[in-house]
Amino acid sequence: MATLSDSLQEHIAKHVQTSLEEDIGSGDITAKLIPSDNTLSAVVIAREPAVLCGSAWANEVFSQLDPSVTLEWLAKDGDQLTPNEPFLKLSGNARSILTGERTALNYIQMLSYTATVSRHYANMVKHEALTILDTRKTIPSFRLAQKYAITVGGAANHRVGLYDAFLIKENHIMAAGSISAAVKQAQSIAPGKTIEVETENLTEVEEAVSAGADIIMLDNFSLDDMRLAVQKYQGRVKFEASGNMTDAHIKDVASTGVDFISVGALTKHVQAIDLSLRVMKESL
Repeated sequence: MATLSDSLQEHIAKHVQTSLEEDIGSGDITAKLIPSDNTLSAVVIAREPAVLCGSAWANEVFSQLDPSVTLEWLAKDGDQLTPNEPFLKLSGNARSILTGERTALNYIQMLSYTATVSRHYANMVKHEALTILDTRKTIPSFRLAQKYAITVGGAANHRVGLYDAFLIKENHIMAAGSISAAVKQAQSIAPGKTIEVETENLTEVEEAVSAGADIIMLDNFSLDDMRLAVQKYQGRVKFEASGNMTDAHIKDVASTGVDFISVGALTKHVQAIDLSLRVMKESL
């Protein structure tokens, strides 16, 4: 089960603050239609199957908006949600709940979708000795949240950003002069950091292995060439397959012996899980 680091919790607090300011602005004028001391209870349901994710973000919404609102979670991040079954109960000030509703649900619906897709891809290869990875193709400012949702679903994170590992791609190679030159420079700049090199053919694979890369990305390789690369250099480097990873293709790629398959669709093809908050009772 994924856990929240101190840095992620700090990020959540800042992100939620910005989201609330964006939505509420100078004040929720519609909520003012309701007497200020009215209370209510409500439940949140999913209208479709989903993997729950985003509880920490929803908790933070009401912690900042009105700490007296009570959130009772009937499921935890990573649980499979059944359509129309409540997974969250809220009770407290009516104005506060209705003001925070949309911001809280926005987080849950997006992160639950990411976790659900992650679970789908992870399940496809659960009997294989490989790992599904995400990419940096994330929604701006939502990267840490989406990376968390990926792990909740059962896939794994590639590098978080440009600072924690090298990924030497075609344009870097051209600018540096060669794969060998780029790898040598990377070893000098940040010794100990993982060095991954994107390759487009077996000749480039050979050069990257000889240069001392830790991971070789096989970008849009044929299945036969993937197998050849793995068979020749297995044990010396790790291999990551990338490009056009449809459901059917992933199953074929998994049979080649690669260590990782990266899937941009995990974070860039974002939809929203259909959620609904339903008011149960109101008291004056």
